[in-house]
Formats: sequence, structure tokens, C-alpha cells
Amino acid sequence: MRTLAFQMPDRGGGPTGPRMRVGRPSRRARTLLMTLGVLAVLGMAFTMFAGFWTDWLWYRSVNYSSVFTTTLWTKIGLFFVFGLLMALAVGFNIWLAHRLRPPLSAMSMEQQNLDRYRMSIAPYKKWLLLGIVSLVGLIAGASASSQWRTWLMWVNGVSFGQKDPQFHLDISFYTFDLPWYRFLLGFGFAAAILSVIAAALTHYLYGGLRVTSPGARATAAATGHLSVLLGIFVALKAVAYWLDRYGLAVKSSDFKATDSWTGLRYVDANAYLPAKTILFCIAVICALLFFATLWRRTWQLPVIGFGLMVLSAILIGGLYPAIVQKFQVQPNEQAKEAPYVEKNLKATREAYGIDDASVKEYDGKATTTDQTKLRDDVDATASIRVVDPNVVSPTFQQLQQMRNYYAFPTNLDVDRYSKDGKDQDTVIGLRELNLAGIPKNNWINDHFRYTHGYGVVAAKGTEADAEGRPVFTESNLPSQGDLGTYQQRVYYGEKTTEYSIVGGPQKEIDYSDDSGEKTYSYKAKSGVNLSNPVNRAAYAVAFSEPQILYSGAIGEGSRILYNRTPKQRVEAVAPWLTIDGDAYPAVVNGKIQWIVDAYTTTNGYPYSSRTTLGDTTADSLTATNNQRAVVAQQNQVNYIRNSVKATVDAYTGQVKLYQWDTKDPVLKTWMKAFPGTVEPRKDISTDLMAHLRYPQDLFKVQRELLARYHVEDADTFLSGSEVWQVPDDPTNKSGDAVPPYYLSMKMPDQSAQAFSLTTTFTPNGRDNLSAFMSVDAEAGTTDYGKIRILKLPTNTTVNGPKQVQSQFNSEQDIAETISLLNRGDSNVEYGNLLTVPLDGGLLYVEPVYVRGGGLKYPLLRKVLVTYGGNTAFEDTLDEALDKVFAADGSTTRPPDDGGDTTKPPPTSTNPTVQQALDDAQKAFDAGQEALKKGDWEAYGRAQEDLKDALRRAEDAQATADKGSSSAKPSASPSPRSSPSGSPSSSPSSSPSG
Repeated sequence: MRTLAFQMPDRGGGPTGPRMRVGRPSRRARTLLMTLGVLAVLGMAFTMFAGFWTDWLWYRSVNYSSVFTTTLWTKIGLFFVFGLLMALAVGFNIWLAHRLRPPLSAMSMEQQNLDRYRMSIAPYKKWLLLGIVSLVGLIAGASASSQWRTWLMWVNGVSFGQKDPQFHLDISFYTFDLPWYRFLLGFGFAAAILSVIAAALTHYLYGGLRVTSPGARATAAATGHLSVLLGIFVALKAVAYWLDRYGLAVKSSDFKATDSWTGLRYVDANAYLPAKTILFCIAVICALLFFATLWRRTWQLPVIGFGLMVLSAILIGGLYPAIVQKFQVQPNEQAKEAPYVEKNLKATREAYGIDDASVKEYDGKATTTDQTKLRDDVDATASIRVVDPNVVSPTFQQLQQMRNYYAFPTNLDVDRYSKDGKDQDTVIGLRELNLAGIPKNNWINDHFRYTHGYGVVAAKGTEADAEGRPVFTESNLPSQGDLGTYQQRVYYGEKTTEYSIVGGPQKEIDYSDDSGEKTYSYKAKSGVNLSNPVNRAAYAVAFSEPQILYSGAIGEGSRILYNRTPKQRVEAVAPWLTIDGDAYPAVVNGKIQWIVDAYTTTNGYPYSSRTTLGDTTADSLTATNNQRAVVAQQNQVNYIRNSVKATVDAYTGQVKLYQWDTKDPVLKTWMKAFPGTVEPRKDISTDLMAHLRYPQDLFKVQRELLARYHVEDADTFLSGSEVWQVPDDPTNKSGDAVPPYYLSMKMPDQSAQAFSLTTTFTPNGRDNLSAFMSVDAEAGTTDYGKIRILKLPTNTTVNGPKQVQSQFNSEQDIAETISLLNRGDSNVEYGNLLTVPLDGGLLYVEPVYVRGGGLKYPLLRKVLVTYGGNTAFEDTLDEALDKVFAADGSTTRPPDDGGDTTKPPPTSTNPTVQQALDDAQKAFDAGQEALKKGDWEAYGRAQEDLKDALRRAEDAQATADKGSSSAKPSASPSPRSSPSGSPSSSPSSSPSG
């Protein structure tokens, strides 16, 4: 043993040898773990710093740093104030319960068991207390910081200058004050409940409360402490009952007249309102009974009082209103509810800006039989747009894309531009950057070389060329045309969703022409400078892209551009606004400016019915187009104003907010909260004013409300007999609402055309037309925003959009032509079905596009027109209008004999006529053969030969039968009855383009 003991140290053994060898790696492991922990903490800290720092840099780069600082300091203030209050409330009650603990005495078994817990936490009780109060403080502070909007609206709220009809308080009380009071009340409830729980647990742990032990269940100190806390809770409940009285004015409920009813009804005013007042009084008495236990030291009275309060809440707050509703309201609901419905009607119409809507009766039938006058009146009434911006984007793409790395939005926009002193409805789109079309995607190409789009492409909205293509007024690359000289580079756009790093050593691809690629280096001061290594490190972390930190493509002058869509930029600089789903571009003062409509909203307008923005603004276009989303949020509102017009420079990214609604108290409140962020309306330039328009999303909200709220009589509203609906879009199978359309037109009470936004209504559950609605969309005019509704008679039937579309599809000659155009790889696409009031009647116009025959884009081939039962299906709008109004003297109706209209006319004994008809038959046969082969060019030539032969036959027959009134109709079938079974077509309108 000695030898072994002696030799073990020689082999590194001994009693301490192995422990020393084990201990060294253990210390290294601890050191490594500590290092990793420190690095992890530093990493998380830098990640948080990177997010904060990059946000600050971005706001500073767009000159809206005040928005960042105001929001940040408000959140921090609320976090610390309410977090500290919650921590103090809970901590104080824990400390007080500990201070009021009873002295130790002979302990029961229950207390002996608890003593072990007291002994285990005794060394750590200060740290435990600190941990508990810190946790509840952090949670409460985080919750409070999310209420920064509520706080800012309360502290900066301005008066509406209007009072609610029930309590006669200014509306600002409900929109700005009541939400803050409710937050304070909720915070008070949370503090009281947490304090009761914390105090009760502490009292139990230290013997102030007993559960299983014999004797008194609570000490006098514990009884007094808990009774005060419960008294505070009940007192807060009393305050809640009092606020609930005012909450009835903004309470939503189901009602037979509407599922979004807001405000008091008969049962609210005569049952719930007095019940809330009575319950308030009972709660106050109950709270005083709890406070009285400080002296009485018994729970008997407060428990009885609390029980009575609960019973009263059930009987008075629940059962009594149900009895009133059952036995007073339901037997005579119309009379009982009428006064409250009138309040709801008035408030809803005011809150949504539809109180000035003009509703006039409209017969829906032509007041004149003079066809020539009607034809002339069409041009004076409307500039009918046959180029549908929601269909022709692929045509723009095919004809004006130029390079694969450019793209146009799925839906183009409608604007108006002046030429030679005349406004022209214009379809416009930007040639934006398309990263998916870059020849080779890599980090340098995606973020350094391909950085921007280039140029505007615009076309007349009212005509197409001979081949069915848009008539471009601005085209090519670089763009040239009617828009003059402007900065064409598009660094900010709807499709620009990735960041770019510009202005440094790496040159950008500007555009390409016949001489090759042109390079460019960004000149503006937009974006954030990356010359600073701290900035580079922060963005490397924020964007999870380490190459930003060390890439040689970044150097002196490099700037990073992000948040590049117009919607993103406006939302960031004005987080208190709701943004319209459709930003649109315009060339203004030599710059491409994105124009963004923004709204101020609230859901606290008394008596105004609520609507869900996301649902209300959806239609057949938004359902199929993810890029141009609906008015973003699915939030419920009952007040909306288009209070701000915003612009985003497509080159510099500069954001400007202009006050549009100078009377809106909600906007005034936010302008007080964020001074200097919104520029006055007078700063809007004349050039910019010419391109501002009435926003689509607001129009959709208003038309949805006007479907019910066009009536001003309570009895009619309650009966539901005048309820309308927005019809489904008949031009596609989406089943979604027809979108509103922009076009220049004049309503019956207008003296000249105005740029307008239009829609139609049908009766609830039916397809005939019930009303036509338009709003003057031309900003800067006295009638801007004027809503006009033409109400159709209920005792007659006027075709609605779906019926008109069915009429188009059911006419044999039209259906056969559509079938021919749909053959092979060709597809027919219907454009917007426009409705225009004309001399007492309604004119419907629908462009028809054909995509196919080797082409990847739609071309305008036909135009459908109907008025007063007459229908035409022609190559151009003018031809169709001429046919409908018989301007050329030909009939517009199908042959009466019901014969086969796809065959050539009967033969004649006149040899000249017979020869012409033989030529027509040959042309018809040649056209049919060309259709089978898919040779559209040959088909076009055959159609031209057919048209010429028919013209010769007509002239010859007219000469032979001079003086016969029937000669012309019998010898000259309308183009809708041509031998091809389709309207007469020239080579210029053949589907081949």
C-alpha cells in the first residue's frame, strides 16, 4: 500500500492529482460558457440597437425624425409611468401584507407546512419581491406603450363642434376622451386584481389567512387590507357602470334594419341606461361597505352588498331590458324605434360624408326620339373610355416593356392630361424594375446594378388604333411624347420591394438602347449613407446580410434605399393614417410623383353605424390583384375622411403630406400631436391639383353605406323595401362586386363633363337597375366630392349590368362572333362595362378584347353598345354608336324573319348585284377557311373583300330599286348580320393585329 501510495504521484496520481486534472477543463468550460453568454447578450443588445438605429437613420433621411422621436418618447413615457405604477401597486401591497403579518405563536399543521416555504424564500425574499414587481411592471408597461395613439389623441384632442343627441356631449368626448378613460379603467382593474392576489398569497404565506386551520380564517389586519383592495375594485366597477352609460352611444348591436347598428335603441334608452345608473349607485354603496370593514372588522355587510350588486346586475341589467324589448318594443317596433333610427341615419350620413348626396328620380327611358340628336349628345355627355386599364397591362408590357427587367403593374391607372387646352382621359403606368427579369440574379445584380425603372407610358383612354392597340401619348425608352421633359428614373414604386445600394463605386444600369447599356450613378440625397462603418454594421444585422459590412462594392457615397413602395413610405411617416389601396403616378412639374390618398378614421362616432374597411373596399379587381391591395386594415370604423393627400417622388423618395380636409377634427388632433408634418392645403401646386382625384376606397365605403342610407325616412329604412346592393361584376366569374370606374362625363344637372367616379346599384336580391351613382372626382373644382344618385323607378324594370351582359351574350349574331373569336388559342376578354346616363335613358358600353393567334396580349377588337333596347357590336365605338342611333340610316335590330344571319343575302336577278353577291360568297368562304387555319391576316383580307362586295351589291340594288324604301335594308345587312356571322371587319381590325 505504501508503495502504491508512493508511486501514484510519480504517475501523476495522488489524492489531488485526478481532481486537479478534472478541475482544469471545468474552469475552461465555465470560462467559455461565460464568454459565450456575454457575446450572446452583446449580440442581442446590438441587434436591438441595430433596429433602433436604422429606424432613426431612415426617419432622419426622409426629414420626418419628429415622428420617430414623438412616437418613441410617448411609448417610453407610457412604459415607465404605467409600468412603475403597476410595480408600485403590487409591490406596496406585498410589502404591506408582510408588514401586517401576525406574530409567530403555536402553529397549526397548516402553518408548520408553510413555515418550510417561508424558510426557503427568506434569504431571497428581497430579490423575489424585486423580480415579481419587475415582471408585472414590464408587462404593464409594454401594454401601456401600445396605447400611444390613444394617449396622443386624448392629450391633443380638439372639439368637433357637434354634440351627440342623447347626452349632449361634444363628439370629441367619444372619439378622444372615452377610449383613454377606458384604458385607465382597464389598467385600474388589472392593478386591483393583481394586488388582491399578491396580498392574499402573502397573507396566507405568513399566517394572516387560514384555510384548514381551526379558528378565525383571517386576522383583523388581513381583513382590513383585503377589504380596502376589494372596495377599490368595486369602486372601479362603479366607474365602469357610469362610463357604460356613454358607451351605449357607440355600442354596436344586431338590428333588423342593419347588422352594423351603432347607438342607442329604445331598449337602451329606456332600460339599459337607467339600469346602468342604478347599478352605479349600488356599486358605490357596496364599495363604501368594503371600506367600512376597516372599523367593523367583519365581512358580513360587504359580502351581502356584493351579492346584491351581482343580483341587481342580473335582474336590472339583464332581465329588465329583455322584458322591455319583449313586451314594449316588439309589439310596436316601428313606432318605438323610429326616433332612434332617425338619429342613426343622420349620424351615419354625417360621419361618412354622404349627408349631402343628391338623390333624384330618373326614368331610365329616352326622353327624345330624335336619333341624330341622341348621337350628338353622346359626345357631349361623356368621353367614353374604351381602353380598360385593368385589361391592357399585358399590352403595355408587350409593346413597351423593352427589357425583361422592366414591368408594369397588373392594373394601370386612369388620370387626365391636358393637350391643346383639352383634358384627355389617359391610361398611365410606370416602367418599373422587375427583379425576376434580370438575366442573372445575384447579390450585386439585385441590389447594386439593377436599381430602378425608367419612364412613363401613357395612352389615350378613349380610342385604340386600327389594330386594336392603345394609342400611346408617351412611349419608347427613354419615354417621349406629350408629357414633356421630366426625371424618368423610377427608384420608388409599387413593384420596388427590395433594397438597393446606390451612389457608390458600383455603377448602375440606367437603360439600354441600340448602342448598348447606359450606366448611371444615383445623384439624390435619398436613403441612408453607408460610409459610416457603424451604419454598415447596423444594416448588416438589420437586413441579415453580412456582405453589407465588408463588400467592396460599398464605398464613399454609397446610400441604401429601402421602404420603397409609396404605401410603405406614407404609412411610416404618418402611422396615424389609413392608406388607400391605389397609389397612382403623375408627371408633375418635371417629376414623377406617386399620389397617395390617406384617411383619418375613428370607431367612436356616436350613433354612426360601423363598417369593416377591408371587406367594404374589396371588389372583383382587388380579389384578383394582390399587388394593389384594398385599404389595408380589416379594422372597423364609423367615421372616415380623405383628410390627407400625400405625394412620393419616384426619384428622390421625398414624402409630402398635404392637408386636404381643413375641417376634419381628427386630422387637426394629429397635426397637434405631430406639428410640422402636414403641409397646408394652399401649398398644393396648380400642376399637382390637376392630377388629384376622388379616391376609390372612400367611394367604395360610401356606396356600401348608401345602399341602405340613401333613404332619410325612418319607416322606409326599417321596412327594408329600399335596400340596394352593389352588383357583381358581370365581365368575369369572380363573383365579387363590380369596381367603380373613372371617366369624364356629365350628369343630367351638370352643364359640362367632369372627371367622375361611377357605379351602379341593383335592388337587394334582384338584377335590374335601381340606381346610378357618381361623384365629381376632379379636385380643385367647386363640385369636387359632390355625390349624385339617379334613382330608377320601382314600378318599371330597367336592365342592370348583369342583364345587359346577358343580353349581349344571348343575341345570336353576337354570340356566334364571340364563339369565332374564342376559337383555337384565342380568348375573348371583356373590358369595363360603363354606364352613362343619356337623355333620360342609360347607355351601356363595353369594349371586347381578343388575346391569342400567337399574341400574348389583348387587342381591342369590338365594342358593344346598347341603348333603349338597340344593340350594336362593331369594330369601333363610333361605328357602334352610329348603329345604335341609326346615324347611317341602317337598322339596329336583327332580321324579323329569324332566318340564318350567318349566310349571304338571297340572290337577285340583277346581274351586277348577283356578281357582287358571288364575290361576297367567295370572300366569306375564304374567311372561313382562314379561320380554320388560324391565319388571321388572311381572315382580315377576306373580311375587307366581303365588305367591299356587300357595298357594291348595296349600291347596285339601290340603283335598280331607286325610290323603294325597303331596298337598303334588304340589300345591305348590318355588320352584325354579315356572312361571316360576325360584324364586318377590316384588315386593320383583324385579330392578328
